[in-house]
Amino acid sequence: MSMTYWCELAWLPSGEVADGVLVRVEGTRIAEVTRADPPPHAVRLAGLTIPGLANVHSHAFHRALRAATQREKGSFWTWRERMYELADVLDPDGYLALARAVYAEMALAGITCVGEFHYLHHGPGGRPYADRNAMAHALITAARDAGVRIALLDACYLTGGPGTALTGAQLRFGDGDAERWAERVRDLADAYADADDVEVGTAVHSVRAVPPEGIGVVAAFSAHHAVPLHAHVSEQRAENAACLEMYAKTPVQLLYEHGALGPRSTAVHATHLSEADIALLGATGAYVCMCPTTERDLGDGIGPARDLADEGTPLTLGSDSHAVIDLFEEARAMELDERLRTEHRGHWSAAELLSAATVNGHAALGFPDGGMLVPGARADLVSVRLDTVRTAGVPARAAVEAVVFAASACDVHSVVSSGRRIVTEGRHVLGDVGAMLGRAIREIT
Repeated sequence: MSMTYWCELAWLPSGEVADGVLVRVEGTRIAEVTRADPPPHAVRLAGLTIPGLANVHSHAFHRALRAATQREKGSFWTWRERMYELADVLDPDGYLALARAVYAEMALAGITCVGEFHYLHHGPGGRPYADRNAMAHALITAARDAGVRIALLDACYLTGGPGTALTGAQLRFGDGDAERWAERVRDLADAYADADDVEVGTAVHSVRAVPPEGIGVVAAFSAHHAVPLHAHVSEQRAENAACLEMYAKTPVQLLYEHGALGPRSTAVHATHLSEADIALLGATGAYVCMCPTTERDLGDGIGPARDLADEGTPLTLGSDSHAVIDLFEEARAMELDERLRTEHRGHWSAAELLSAATVNGHAALGFPDGGMLVPGARADLVSVRLDTVRTAGVPARAAVEAVVFAASACDVHSVVSSGRRIVTEGRHVLGDVGAMLGRAIREIT
């Protein structure tokens, strides 16, 4: 199917904000990008049009915890216990309904690609479903229903801590050993081998949850199949302390030693790093995914994002636990947190922050042809209004700065994802997403 869109303003790969940009779409790809007056048959897109956003780190079921953990004081660890309670009640049907609504919320925010860090694999008590990948299939179906691409990052999760067996809700996360994890993931990858909208990748949940020999199995699987490998890394100081006590290495060093760092790898959070860790991530070409709204919600701390970038590490962004779903907020938080940490301004340009949310993120999820408004790229167009109470009055030359530093997800009014228009005038094709979320969450809480 062919469609033509005329963008009032568009952010092009050169970093230029151009006016009067015509984007012709053939099927799922951009066929042509030109400067022109609006032809009568073109769909007009007001405001600034940017490439689709990539949410590199998501736990879809955490969305049901939004605000529910704010009613009383607590720590990261008490938050985790509430998360386990939620994990213990989900089944494939409930997860499908919840994830469909969560991914539709992401679409409303301009997200066209999500990295789902998936570890809720089995039934209560760890009993496998008849289809061992029933929960993964539910997530993939949900993403397709919502109109977004998905990198299903299947997480190996074997221990409750170094040398500690899984207990309680954690039993649903484990496959017994890394070899059985790999066998299950091979089946999942085979099921979507021909899918253009699904990437089945891998994940080491954390060095707490996967012993060294298991890390090696996951790394070998990722290398053999040439798929992404993500891992939670140094989110909490306690994680570092336990790793040093058990292995006499930091989590970054342990992952590197067992082959889990490289240009297909992404370290998620990377909050508490040594100088050697930062250098090692840069030297291996690994990505880092910052999740500022979750990191501040859980009290994790502020990661050394600028130091990582200076070592050559490409930065990406994720909404993680979905305290909010707004990648503009994630992008500006990376800059604003750095200002608080260093007590001075100007660590990144708006264009650099937007690149983290677009082209870098797509590449980290195994979709290197996304996040750009160029011929041959995925036909993802996200249009942000420049006449709302947050963005009005900004000159065209500062449109990118307005979107990154002032706009919110609410200012997205149109989303084209892989050539399909899934949001029009701020409304998703599935209908009332708020009502969908309400129904899905009430069913499981």
